[in-house]
Amino acid sequence: MIGIFHNPAAKAIPLLATALVGSAIAQEDPGRSHIGKLEVTVYFATNGDVSAAGDKTQELTQEIRTKLESLEHLKFSHYRSLGVDVQPIFKIYENWAQPLKPSDEILVRFEPRSHPTDDAVLIDLELWLSRKKTLKTDVYLAQGKPLFVLGPSWRGGNLIIQVSLAPK
Repeated sequence: MIGIFHNPAAKAIPLLATALVGSAIAQEDPGRSHIGKLEVTVYFATNGDVSAAGDKTQELTQEIRTKLESLEHLKFSHYRSLGVDVQPIFKIYENWAQPLKPSDEILVRFEPRSHPTDDAVLIDLELWLSRKKTLKTDVYLAQGKPLFVLGPSWRGGNLIIQVSLAPK
C-alpha cells in the first residue's frame, strides 16, 4: 500500500495489515508443503585409530555397519557416527541439511525434481564441503535405500555422507 500519511498513528494500520496479509500468504504457499523428510548422516571411517574422531562420536548400528562393509570402497575397520540432520523436503522449494551443527563445513542442498510416490522421490542433490560445491547430481531415493558418498580424508580416515529418506 502506497500513500502519504500525516497522522503517525495512521501509518501503523496499513503496515500491520500488510504484515498480516503477507504472513497469511506464506502459510498458504502450497510449494512449502512437506512431501517427506531427508536425513543426512556423516560417518567417520578408518583403518587406524578411531579415537582420532573425538569423544563425541557414536557407535553405528549393526545394520548400518553391515551396509557400509558390503560396499567395497566404503570398507574400513572402524566406523563412528559424527552427526545427523533431518530436514523437510518441500514440494517445490530447495532446503539445506547441516549434519555437523553448528559447523557449516558439510552442507547438503536438495529439492525435489518430480512428484514423489509414497516411498520414493527424485531429488536434485548438491554436496558442499568447506563452502564449495563438490558434487551435483539427481538421485532417485527410495525408502530404505540410502545413498552413500565417500567424502574427504579427515583425521587419518575418511568421512562418509549418507543421504536417505527419513522413515515416515
